[in-house]
Amino acid sequence: MFWLVFFVAAKAIFLGYHTAKTAELSWATVGGIFGYGLRLDASTAAYLCILPFVLLLGGNLAGPRFPTDRLIRFYTAVMGVVVSAFTVADLELYRAWGFRLDATPLQYIDSPAEMMASAGSAPVLLLGGVFGALLVLGWVLYKKLVGRLPALPAGFGRLRAALVSLLLLALLVVPMRGGVQQIPINQSDVYFSSQSFANHAAVNVPWNVLNSLMLKNTGPNPYQFMPDSIAQRIVKQLYAAPTTATGADSGNNILRTPRPNVLFIILESFTAKFVASTGGERGVTTTLDSLARTGVLFKNVYASGDRSQKGLVALLSGYPNQPTGSIIKVPRKTERLPHLARSFQQAGYRSAYYYGGELAFANMKSYLVAAGYDQLTERADFAPQEQNSKWGAHDHILFNRILTDLNQRPATQPFFLTAFTLSSHEPFDIPIPKKFPGTNETALFRNSIYYTDWALGRFLRQASQQPWWDNTLVVLVADHGHPLPGNSSNESPAKFHIPLVLAGGALRPEARGRVVASFGTQTDVATTLLSQLNLPTQEYAWGRDLLRPGGKSFAFYNFNDGFGMLTPAGAVTYDHVARRVISRGAKVPEAQVQQGQAYQQVSFEDYLQK
Repeated sequence: MFWLVFFVAAKAIFLGYHTAKTAELSWATVGGIFGYGLRLDASTAAYLCILPFVLLLGGNLAGPRFPTDRLIRFYTAVMGVVVSAFTVADLELYRAWGFRLDATPLQYIDSPAEMMASAGSAPVLLLGGVFGALLVLGWVLYKKLVGRLPALPAGFGRLRAALVSLLLLALLVVPMRGGVQQIPINQSDVYFSSQSFANHAAVNVPWNVLNSLMLKNTGPNPYQFMPDSIAQRIVKQLYAAPTTATGADSGNNILRTPRPNVLFIILESFTAKFVASTGGERGVTTTLDSLARTGVLFKNVYASGDRSQKGLVALLSGYPNQPTGSIIKVPRKTERLPHLARSFQQAGYRSAYYYGGELAFANMKSYLVAAGYDQLTERADFAPQEQNSKWGAHDHILFNRILTDLNQRPATQPFFLTAFTLSSHEPFDIPIPKKFPGTNETALFRNSIYYTDWALGRFLRQASQQPWWDNTLVVLVADHGHPLPGNSSNESPAKFHIPLVLAGGALRPEARGRVVASFGTQTDVATTLLSQLNLPTQEYAWGRDLLRPGGKSFAFYNFNDGFGMLTPAGAVTYDHVARRVISRGAKVPEAQVQQGQAYQQVSFEDYLQK
């Protein structure tokens, strides 16, 4: 209770310090800052209470001679000074940087002169007064709420007291995780508003600092292989725009309407190895293969990474994956990324995001809230009986909800709707009878892919009967690939090969059945889509229009501390831990080998030259 009250007071001070920004918030939003922020405050308080509860346990075992009181008071005083210092430093740093205090200042610790110069304009007296007030507040709160520990009641032995203390210590796990939900608490759980300042104000500063310390690599960039000037020249050549026309003013336009509705469906783990139209098994994804025959198929597209949160940012922001982490873990960075939802909103679209699971997973919610979606639908928005999957609502339930909502939307405003499936994620449980025999993991995965494809077909058949269908473009793409079937190695291109299909009533008749052979990755999807609508793509610096002929044909992806690159000439993979090329030339996508597409043997050095 001491720490919770202290953190609430710190939030009030933060809001008071930034009065101008607070004045722009409604009273309900201000209340939400304290209400939504309470779970993160409780998590931080529980972590801070671990040592005092251990001391209490030790004191009950050791007897009255153990200085439990003094040790807890000393620890709390030290932590009070540290937390107060974080709180005060955050007040001014937020004004200057626009994000809550994290481990970023540590990168300047070897430049104390520059640090002092940067703080030169700060109101030192005011901040010093706030620091002193926080210390006084902490002292008063401790006396009122904690005081001195009472002696054990008569007849209450040390062993019983120790058992109670042990139980209290174990119970701290609940607030530490933010509750009893499946996913531990993160910043996403306090992001509740479309106003960034309100979300930032709800974050607990000590939690933010410790979280960023655990994520941060404070050393030099380990991926700098060459001087920046050379790297920039190579990348500029790769992304150089061809001289041919693009978008609606070119012969490459596949749409028969200038502002179609966009259904952007992200398919969980839909590896190309199960999609016949991309060289995979036949009979698993009959819906997707049918759409590939009647729509536009991109047969050489690869995931940017190997996790959902990485694929999400690559698809919706056109931003590449990172080798040992994910930018989605750092909300102050994702807030500055471009986003398809924002691009479509600026063009007059209404946006919505649907997911049958918990959006707090992998910090996705903070990313989506910052993107400015008009509507977010997640597990909590489905009835308890509809949450029939271990992850939440199965895919056919998700699609039913989408269809119902779309039929109730205003007919005059185009929509950009993002849907993310989940049933083909481990443990691969499905609500319909299995089609394929077997009980091993590959068989379960194959059946889960079949189920999602079945649910997708059921949804699209119903959607095609709706009045909005003829003006709708459907984008179907996977969030990442999968080692199964075949247990592809971690770096294998086959593991990253995914389908990308454009379908729907908005396609021109002459575009149907088109197959695009150019190599691409998830970061190219946003640019390709926006180019068709003649919307700006300059922010999406890591994307190319795959429908525009004449550009470089390549795909780049990251796995854990390594990367791979493919072109029509061949493939190369590199292990950064071992600092060696794993394979060059011969390591090619199995699916394309089956299709008889041979690759030349070329060296890694030749790739750099080309």
